[in-house]
Amino acid sequence: MVEEFQNYIDGEWTDASTGETFETVDPAAPAETIASYQQSDVADATDAVEAAAAASDEWANTPAPQRGAILRETAQNLAARKEELTQQLTREEGKTHAEAGGEVQRTIDIFYYYAEKTRDLGGKVKASSGERTNLYTKNQPVGVAALITPWNYPIAIPAWKVAPALATGNTLVLNPASVAPGPALAIFEALDEAGLPDGVANIVTGPGSSVGDAIITHDDVDAVSFTGSGEVGHMVYDAATDGGKRVQTEMGGKNPTVVSNTADVEEAADIVAAGRFGVTGQACTACSRAIVHTDVYDEFVDAIVERAEAIEVGPGDEYDMGPQVSESELEGTLDYIQIAKDEGATLATGGNRLEGDRYGEGYFVEPTVFTDVENDFRIAQEEVFGPVLSVIEVEDFDEALETANDIQYGLSSSIVTDDHTEAERFVDEIDAGVAKVNDKTTGLELHVPFGGFKRSSSETWREQGDAGIDFYTIEKTIYDNF
Repeated sequence: MVEEFQNYIDGEWTDASTGETFETVDPAAPAETIASYQQSDVADATDAVEAAAAASDEWANTPAPQRGAILRETAQNLAARKEELTQQLTREEGKTHAEAGGEVQRTIDIFYYYAEKTRDLGGKVKASSGERTNLYTKNQPVGVAALITPWNYPIAIPAWKVAPALATGNTLVLNPASVAPGPALAIFEALDEAGLPDGVANIVTGPGSSVGDAIITHDDVDAVSFTGSGEVGHMVYDAATDGGKRVQTEMGGKNPTVVSNTADVEEAADIVAAGRFGVTGQACTACSRAIVHTDVYDEFVDAIVERAEAIEVGPGDEYDMGPQVSESELEGTLDYIQIAKDEGATLATGGNRLEGDRYGEGYFVEPTVFTDVENDFRIAQEEVFGPVLSVIEVEDFDEALETANDIQYGLSSSIVTDDHTEAERFVDEIDAGVAKVNDKTTGLELHVPFGGFKRSSSETWREQGDAGIDFYTIEKTIYDNF
């Protein structure tokens, strides 16, 4: 039976005004329909923003610890459904069971974290030059937030936007990506069960080109937070700033891992394989380029090919790597594989769509490694949202750093080295918002800032941790002369 979902607007589960729906399928078995969602339009988006605006003052004036109590109960509600949500995420987005379970747990942890952070909200007291002046600041919510989220982390990314927005007293409207909206709706089910007041949080499914645009351009929206592709992100940024709104955008990545001649090559191969082939390479922080010192290049290539070929691909509830999320994503990956061949890169392993009884009509592709890649090749410069790795040979550390930075993106990065001086130079000189030493480019702590440089981000505000609170609040300075 196909499960049917509604929008959540002003505390009610409602159908779209269009009367139309759309369906999602299992990317491991596209003939299997998973769920039906509302094909909303501008009218639904407008209703949701108006509901959020009407609830704004009351929620902002709710004591922060009371808001925290609702977030805490939301976390408990999600935790009670962890296995169910893990299975839903695997079936709708394609992640392995372990990857999906980790993402659901991350979501639970985010709500617990911001529930406790509500106890620390307030402001700062400063020394005044006046004898009678009590000088201090107060942090106030920005107002109504418009949140646009992608399909690749369909429950965790909504969580790290929704939780800090609510903790700080903002109301919100979320438009999740249509490829896999089910996990995001589960957050709103948990919020509703926790007793969130009507209108405080609203979710509207449907195309971003209409629903998302209507939300971010509405006059009652004060802040916009977007995660997705660079092309769409820059349009969102322009539309939001034209309306005088506070905005943050997090977009693509072309993330390097530098492998030094001092590195343990087996460890380096483990790190790069995990960073590239985890979540089927469908992460903005995934390692796309291995930049390898010539002294260990051949040994590294042998090791990374061995690891790629050892990965068992199939449905996410049984195998090491699941499918790509959709036919269009699979076709995009296969197109880049052909581009790499045409550019002169050497296909070391993989490169094919997987077919046969295990794969059926699913969107499966082999883990793929290209060698003899030059950094000006398209395969080394453009984001490939699939399990495709470019291995680039360099003569020394300076060339490695120059190659790593010679890119329009700057999201995540890492180096594998036993030389502490190299490590220090790398973290200081790499043009990326995240720099790691002897670790994969993927995997982020929830209590520290996350964001990119250059075309990976608007470079305005960061997400997660205290940075998430900063984005959703605005400071007022008080001069009290009693």
